[in-house]
Amino acid sequence: MRAAGLRLDDRDIAILKILQKEGRITKAALAERVNLSPTPCWARLQRLEQSGLIESYEARLSVKAFSSFSTVLMEAELDSHRAEDFDRFEVAVQDIPEILECWAVGGGIDYILKIVTKDVDGYQRLVDRMLESKIGLRRYFTYVVTKPVKQETALPIDLLFDGSSSEE
Repeated sequence: MRAAGLRLDDRDIAILKILQKEGRITKAALAERVNLSPTPCWARLQRLEQSGLIESYEARLSVKAFSSFSTVLMEAELDSHRAEDFDRFEVAVQDIPEILECWAVGGGIDYILKIVTKDVDGYQRLVDRMLESKIGLRRYFTYVVTKPVKQETALPIDLLFDGSSSEE
């Protein structure tokens, strides 16, 4: 199996799968789980990090621990479709902390954004600022999330490799 220019074996795949679910696992525990001694496991981990397969280690916060907030999905359409217009919009969204994710998409719209604000009024104030800031937002459609049904951050590694890797 190949990814990021690396040839990956079943132990590499197992390391990636474990780290997606247990990013704080100790190096010794990781080595034990993939049936390696710590030094070769550490070398594999460094190789995976240096290749760019592992981008970062983060804590996932519990949304239930926070009081009220609103998650909104926004479809965004730009005024113009020149390269500099897309660039201006994409640079601008990098500096808006309420925008957690933004995807450029094909079809009838240009972007889909995942936005979190204290409430729906806060979302509308954000949209008003975006419209006033001249970043090229022409039209937008709002979808207020009423409840999370599935929130998974781990990639389905076995499916991405056609199920050809072994289980943990």
